[in-house]
Amino acid sequence: MAKKKTKEEKEMSFLDHLEVLRWTLVRSTLAVLVMSSIAFLMKSFIFDVIIFLPKDPQFITYRFLCNLSEKLGTNGLCIEEIPFIVQSRTMAGQFSAHIWTSITVGFIAAFPFILWEIWKFIKPALYVKERKHARSFIIISSLLFFLGVLFGYFLITPLSINFLGSYRVSMQVENNTDISSYIGLLRASVLAAGLIFEMPVIIYFLAKMGIVTPEFLRKYRKYAIVVLLLLAAIITPPDVVSQFIVAIPMAILYEVSIIIASVMARKARKRAAKV
Repeated sequence: MAKKKTKEEKEMSFLDHLEVLRWTLVRSTLAVLVMSSIAFLMKSFIFDVIIFLPKDPQFITYRFLCNLSEKLGTNGLCIEEIPFIVQSRTMAGQFSAHIWTSITVGFIAAFPFILWEIWKFIKPALYVKERKHARSFIIISSLLFFLGVLFGYFLITPLSINFLGSYRVSMQVENNTDISSYIGLLRASVLAAGLIFEMPVIIYFLAKMGIVTPEFLRKYRKYAIVVLLLLAAIITPPDVVSQFIVAIPMAILYEVSIIIASVMARKARKRAAKV
């Protein structure tokens, strides 16, 4: 039978756990700072090639939508211009944007290491057999997060920028966007999508602890769909097409979560039957 904890782990006091948590946070913070420093030195690449690329009408997402539109016999999705400029209205505006963007990039780049630190912190509470899945946990969680980041960057961000950058209440009002607002939109879209894509992993642990069951997830599926649509409405422009495009992968992730919960429930029943 798998041994759950070693004698040394059992003897850890509350203060010992706090000390372990403190060093987990310290190492995670240092990892973010290191990656942020690297991103800070790559200013031209980060801003010119990544940050401001979704503002270009030739961005890959816009070209894909235009090609799709032409195949459907219409030009409704073709974008020729995104009529707004990004500017800085404060003395420290560009420097602050540089700092916070570097930190965001640093967090994204250091995410696998942060997951590893989290895993090491919770490892003493796991069975020996469960500890062997560390590599799978890191790889799958990181992959889902990066997929979410890419989804946010290549889909949510350009849809939001095109809609909000082109929207006008009157031709007398020009869209001159502050750099903090532009980058804030991009940051929120990317990080929100990355965290949303962690749903299957979260459901896995909740199902393992018995907090959620596949029956619960199936019972409240229709309510979950409404919540997903509301969430899609929050992180996307207020048009039905954008919300629908974003809601589809979120709904797929929810269905995957139900499958994961079902697998965990079957394993729990088998363990209970052996006892």
